[in-house]
Amino acid sequence: MHLDWTALGEVAAVSTGVTVAVVVVFALGVLGIARVEAARDGGGGSDALGFAQAGLCFLACAAVVAYGIYLIVPQFH
Repeated sequence: MHLDWTALGEVAAVSTGVTVAVVVVFALGVLGIARVEAARDGGGGSDALGFAQAGLCFLACAAVVAYGIYLIVPQFH
């Protein structure tokens, strides 16, 4: 049995990188929601930027999850 350690290392590195990126993007989406709440509680300012930030971040997270499901399920290929 031969194990390709280079390929295993590449998969581990890419998986770790994508995981960290998705967590950071999700946290930025939560920050956008917090900005909306802060704008509402403060009584002034526009909360459109917070909604846009949260929407884009959560959409990016959903796209990554959908792409992962596409890669895993063979009927989608």
